Amino acid sequence: MYASRMSNLPPYLFARIDEMKAKQQQKGVDIIDLGVGDPDLPTPPHIVASLCEAAKNPENHHYPSYSGMPAYRAAVADWYKNRFGVSLDPGKEVVALMGSKDGIAHIAEAFVNPGDYVLAPSPGYPVYRTGTLFAEGIVHEMPLTRENAFVPVLDDIPKKVIKSAKLMFINYPNNPTAAVAPGGFYREVVDFATEHNIVVVSDNAYSEIAYDGYRAPSFLETKGAMEVGIEMHSLSKTYNMTGWRIGMAVGNADILAGLGRVKTNVDSGVFNAVQQAAITALSGSQDCVRNACTIYQERRDVLIAGLRDLGFDVPSPEATFYIWLPVQDCMAFSAKLLNEAGIVATPGIGFGSSGEGYVRFAITRPVVRIQEAIERMRRLDL
Repeated sequence: MYASRMSNLPPYLFARIDEMKAKQQQKGVDIIDLGVGDPDLPTPPHIVASLCEAAKNPENHHYPSYSGMPAYRAAVADWYKNRFGVSLDPGKEVVALMGSKDGIAHIAEAFVNPGDYVLAPSPGYPVYRTGTLFAEGIVHEMPLTRENAFVPVLDDIPKKVIKSAKLMFINYPNNPTAAVAPGGFYREVVDFATEHNIVVVSDNAYSEIAYDGYRAPSFLETKGAMEVGIEMHSLSKTYNMTGWRIGMAVGNADILAGLGRVKTNVDSGVFNAVQQAAITALSGSQDCVRNACTIYQERRDVLIAGLRDLGFDVPSPEATFYIWLPVQDCMAFSAKLLNEAGIVATPGIGFGSSGEGYVRFAITRPVVRIQEAIERMRRLDL
């Protein structure tokens, strides 16, 4: 009954985790969910108020623009200029997205023919793979290993793959490893993409979740990046707006035009009232972002200290709200946590073959729950 391409799609990782969690909850287990990266902090009140006001305006009740309201695209351009020093033409170099997942899932359809290669990090966000499979492309995994600071070694990509590669995904600060891009990496990517005529898609959704004075750069800050690539960003993590479905793709106008042609045929754009609230978020005080990072940093420190006290060798990340914990067997470890301690952690293998040997914790629960999770783990034979 299903199309043949469906057989190539794995169950979506987080949907499967939800099923496993639900089974334990049906048994009455008190679940501490450190699995999915969905902020528990509420959307800041001034953003909510902006949505409520905009929703009252009948002009916002019609079909929205496919590419986004001019005012929203201008706000994105201003934010990129203020935050990264990157100049963008709001009319051609900014496109509104229903969250960055929207753009990531559709970009391959615009540039990848059946049999073309897409270079994707492993471990990496699962949608890099699924978007490629829908376009009938072939995923070439670029391993991210601790030995290489969780950065792909471009020289290791086979020449045959490079010759047929059309697209490359990069993602820093990284999900799931929490690694940050080292100096010179984006320069290497731009030179590689220029030489081999490959479109680069930078997933920068976690740039604002950072600690200890770290400030994540944009790929587009690198000279030549605008000629070879685009960047996906989102308000989901920055402003605790995961359910609102609002983000942006910015960068090379021709690449964005290809993405836009796909989107105009499959969606009707983002609700204007949500875009108006997003303008408020981007253009207003960023104290709410700094406050959220302070909360996440405390949680990070508590979880890292607890895991180290349990004997784990785990680095303290400079960005994202993830902890990438090395273990012997990720599936067995995750199952033990869930079945014996009621703790949800994401097995690394779900992010690609190079994710084996790790589990990901999301620090999206209060300190008291993280402390409880540590105490439960202390009672297990880990």
